[in-house]
Amino acid sequence: MEKLLRFISKDIQNITFEEWLKTKPKDLQLLATQWYQQLQTCGPDVMVIFHDDYPIACVENVPFAYVNVYTKHVNVGFFYGAFFFDEHQLLQGAGKRMRHIKITPNQPSIDPMIKPFLRTAYLDIKKRMNEATE
Repeated sequence: MEKLLRFISKDIQNITFEEWLKTKPKDLQLLATQWYQQLQTCGPDVMVIFHDDYPIACVENVPFAYVNVYTKHVNVGFFYGAFFFDEHQLLQGAGKRMRHIKITPNQPSIDPMIKPFLRTAYLDIKKRMNEATE
């Protein structure tokens, strides 16, 4: 079992969501807010921190998902997304573990297809954490 990434206090930035959001393009702020709120509802033990200037959902400081805003799109990303079943081929990226989904304001809603990835990411990190303690 590989070691899990864990953010410690020196890794966590003292940024509020509101501060972060007001630096983002106006047309993407609603999408960013929506997915930030979705991160928070993944489970009762989820804590959203800021690291590398964007919000990351963690369980016991072990990250599993994030939201970030770019010039023309919002990414919802998954730290172990490379291992997820992706029936609709939404996940992008070529890294060893991480994958993300790009969302633009004008595209047809793919929300119902993204939410299961958040649930999968949350359950996956809980399983990984449990296996790491065995």
